[in-house]
Amino acid sequence: MVIPKRRFSRLMSTEPVLRVRDLRAHIGTTRGVVRAVDGVSLDLGRAQALGVVGESGSGKSVMARAIMGILPARSGCSGEVLFQGRDLLVLSRKARAQVWGKQIAMVFQDPGRSLNPVVRVERQLTEGMRRHLGVGRSEARGRALDLLREVGVPDPEKRLRNFPHELSGGMRQRVMIATALACEPTLLIADEPTTALDVTVQRQILDLLREVQRDRGMSMMLISHDLAVVAGRTDRVAVMYAGRLAESGSTREVFDAPRHRYTHALLDATPSLEHVRHAPMRLIPGALPDPTSPPAGCRFAPRCAHVDDACVQPGPAMSPVGADHDVACLHPADTGQATAAAAGVAAEAGKSLA
Repeated sequence: MVIPKRRFSRLMSTEPVLRVRDLRAHIGTTRGVVRAVDGVSLDLGRAQALGVVGESGSGKSVMARAIMGILPARSGCSGEVLFQGRDLLVLSRKARAQVWGKQIAMVFQDPGRSLNPVVRVERQLTEGMRRHLGVGRSEARGRALDLLREVGVPDPEKRLRNFPHELSGGMRQRVMIATALACEPTLLIADEPTTALDVTVQRQILDLLREVQRDRGMSMMLISHDLAVVAGRTDRVAVMYAGRLAESGSTREVFDAPRHRYTHALLDATPSLEHVRHAPMRLIPGALPDPTSPPAGCRFAPRCAHVDDACVQPGPAMSPVGADHDVACLHPADTGQATAAAAGVAAEAGKSLA
């Protein structure tokens, strides 16, 4: 049995499958209310891959969990999350359960925590298919075998009988991806999917995600703190900082001509073979602002060398700086200021369109 693949990579639609508007997510803590996501708006087109990047603590994972409706206790969110025209934020938990897995699936950071340690791989792969697709046990098992082959798991017959702890980290992540693909979702959210893996396996998993996304014509949101990870594997990129969007646009344009000072600093801090050997890595001075009391103006202002009085006033809003390029910065960088490190990441971005 072979699951048919839908090849739409060359027929990408600009019509959004996901439209996020003024999304705000807060989490109550002993120190106060953390405004983890504070007014994010973005679109993700059909059969399109969107990279969401930024430092740890910028709100990327919280945004993904808000979209999925799986925020932790003592939290809440507002705004709109329109998936194929339906606002997920107003759906009941029962109605959301019909969307999870079947239409939207998620690959989490740590498959060791996401997979049930006391349930065999076969049941974890087939449970969603039997519930959402209404297939019988035999057909679900055949589909599970095909999925394991598709994601590169050797000896799939044996792996179906395994428990997660009997698999390597890379193989567990492949099983997690197969589980997410089981019901052929329209949207796949991959949240730092290679955090716990070694470099070689990381590349295999990331390339697999991009290949599967293109072959199946899915939309994909790939979340990472590593700009090089999303550069060659996405069509568009959104740069987050302290709960807000700093810059967004086509991957190639944003990395080839970064305009926000934060994006520029991130690219400067990216290791490159072009750097002088033994030269110190460029670091971004300072730290992310306190999420319980963020600054009223540009969130990056306390760390920016180009700050002035206007930067500490409320705002700035996202504004166009190109045909497919928006930035929330009052003093955007010149397009010719990209460093050697930025050029290396931009070169990777060019591969995403090949």
